[in-house]
Amino acid sequence: MLPLALILQARGARVEGSDRALDQGRTPDKFDALRARGIVLHPQDGSGLRDASQILVASAAVEADIPDVAAALRVGASRVSRAELLADLFNAAAERIGVAGTSGKSSVTGMIAAILHAIGGRPTVMNGAEMKLFGASALPGGGETFVSEVDESDGSIALYRPTIAVVNNVALDHKTMEELRGLFADFVRGARTAVLNLDNPETASLARDHPGALTYSLSDPKAQLLAQAVRPTSDGIGFTVNGLPVKLQVPGRHNVANALAALAAATAVGVPLEDAARGLETFSGIRRRLELVGAAGGVTVIDDFAHNPDKITATLSTLHAFPGRLLLMFQPQGYGPLRLFRSEFIETLAEQMGAEDVLLMPEPVYFGGTVDRSVGSREIVEGVAARGRHAEALPDRPACGERLLQLARPGDRIVVMGARDDTLTQFAAELLDRLKASASA
Repeated sequence: MLPLALILQARGARVEGSDRALDQGRTPDKFDALRARGIVLHPQDGSGLRDASQILVASAAVEADIPDVAAALRVGASRVSRAELLADLFNAAAERIGVAGTSGKSSVTGMIAAILHAIGGRPTVMNGAEMKLFGASALPGGGETFVSEVDESDGSIALYRPTIAVVNNVALDHKTMEELRGLFADFVRGARTAVLNLDNPETASLARDHPGALTYSLSDPKAQLLAQAVRPTSDGIGFTVNGLPVKLQVPGRHNVANALAALAAATAVGVPLEDAARGLETFSGIRRRLELVGAAGGVTVIDDFAHNPDKITATLSTLHAFPGRLLLMFQPQGYGPLRLFRSEFIETLAEQMGAEDVLLMPEPVYFGGTVDRSVGSREIVEGVAARGRHAEALPDRPACGERLLQLARPGDRIVVMGARDDTLTQFAAELLDRLKASASA
């Protein structure tokens, strides 16, 4: 919601809003920053909806019994979903780059933004996470190009009409594979150019159905953009694409794949590959994507968004390219995903953890609402432990923090993983502060 609000405000709309997190006193700095931008904030009690001239924009996750929804109905204000409004803005642009896929959307979107910004393209960018280069999750530009992360989880991907359709990968995450195949096939069908990953079986299948697609790969020589000579470094990763050297400020082979997608999208709108590669080198990362919080007493703290099997795999495989035990604190983003993908979580964590790694799990994040809580973190931990890995279920996040500090020794890396909860970043920072205090004692 935040980047959409910033884009609308930049286009002259008066923006007001409410948020459950505001009422609960979470992440006050974020709301102070919104007020500083002139955005009026209200309690989530319906008081912000006053007359029929207003439009209520709400995400698909907002329940019908939220007071703001009832107030909009009472005063006659119209209601649109976040996805509907974003799709209207996106579809009105002359050049439309839609970035879809199970994993990597925010990074690819940020990389494309960096490239287009570097060449003076003045794109409008809607991202699902903060781009470090711009210090924001939105870039309200004045050019003809609109770049947007596009979500398949609620089916809203069907609303978008991209000229360039990027699909990084497809994996089980919110819907059945059959549903996902249909959504992604429709997404690329109407695009002028489809940008597809030959290293993912599902997107490779899409490429076979779209012979005119622009393809990329880390291994398949049939791809138009082929990454080779991949070499991890202490401050990122390097590779060549079609013989051209590229240096990324972010680590991991998954980010090489993300970079190829961004380079392909940029060339599809006419940017020479050499210029795109130079622009890509300005990309400094996305908040909470393997973000280094700091180190103290020989222990490194990392904040990461990993919350589904694909993202967990990417995070752990990247970190295991370097020495050091991993102390993982994984807070699931909800009870629903644990119930639906219980076996996939267990298999992924057990396979990706090293023999010395430790997994700690509190119960999933829960800020209210109705949800089936029949499967929690303990069931995941029991499955991982049965596969021979060290895993512990703890009652809450503070207990996990105490246990992490108890376990940590020089050379370890503490990794805070999870989504849907901005206070995880604060938790990671507090862990670092306590490590610093202990090291100086």
